[in-house]
Amino acid sequence: MGALEVGLPERVPADGLPERVTIWEVGPRDGLQNESSVVPVEVKLEFLDRLAGAGLSTLEATSFVHPKWVPQLADAEQLLAGLDRRPGVRYPVLVPNERGLNRALDAGVSHIAIFASATETFARKNLNSSLDEQFAMFEPVVTRARAEGLEVRGYLSMCFGDPWEGVVPAEQVVRAGQRLLDFGCSQLSLGDTIGVATTGQVSRLIETFGKAGVDVSALAVHFHDTYGQALANTEAALRAGVSTVDSSAGGLGGCPYAESATGNLATEDLVWLLEGLGVAHGVDLRALVETSGWMARQLGRPSPSRVVNALGG
Repeated sequence: MGALEVGLPERVPADGLPERVTIWEVGPRDGLQNESSVVPVEVKLEFLDRLAGAGLSTLEATSFVHPKWVPQLADAEQLLAGLDRRPGVRYPVLVPNERGLNRALDAGVSHIAIFASATETFARKNLNSSLDEQFAMFEPVVTRARAEGLEVRGYLSMCFGDPWEGVVPAEQVVRAGQRLLDFGCSQLSLGDTIGVATTGQVSRLIETFGKAGVDVSALAVHFHDTYGQALANTEAALRAGVSTVDSSAGGLGGCPYAESATGNLATEDLVWLLEGLGVAHGVDLRALVETSGWMARQLGRPSPSRVVNALGG
């Protein structure tokens, strides 16, 4: 008999946590873009449908980054044309610039995300621009997207540590994040791109945003598990009032532009945590585990998620 059959994890609600957390599933985009081989579009479509069937209501479907840089997602138009959109499920896509926005609009999307850096070095290596120049690129994208009626999310990478610059000051992150919010982003996802954050840093950064006048409801978190801190950092963010958490089914992903980054926080591991804390999330853990196990088999390797492996996905 398995853990779920005997009532595990036990629900022990704790004070100071959100009643409900929105899980922003990034596996179909952030996960698959890090694969060494291209996953067939039919497999991607089934992956998205299975995730929606498991109860996930926000599925980041693909990216309109130039195929030269992310060939794994070169089939974005084909995928969106074949997508069977479920009622109540959002399918945001990542766009890097106005050309990407044009492609997204032509594909009929209603929700996009942009990807900025909190540090100078990563902006130059990832976006081929300076820390300040990147905002000149993103401002017209956000402005036009909002004028077209699209929701816009802003990703901010290297919010806690940078492999070239070291510790990233919280005030520097807040300045960069405020610029994205001022452009019109409705949500800002704070990324621990190389997985070096600790709980104290997480609490301090969210507090620093609050002191700058940014409501915690506008913030999300995106943790990588390089040093095994993703779940602890997630709980610290929840206790600071954050109620949107990025994760990837089966722990897929990393960062193609940051070699030291390992996989994203696994959605199954996050759901196990939320279950134990008594926080609502709307996901069927068994169906999710089955989906991630299925995807791991498509990729020809075991899942990095501890929960998937423990529950036999």
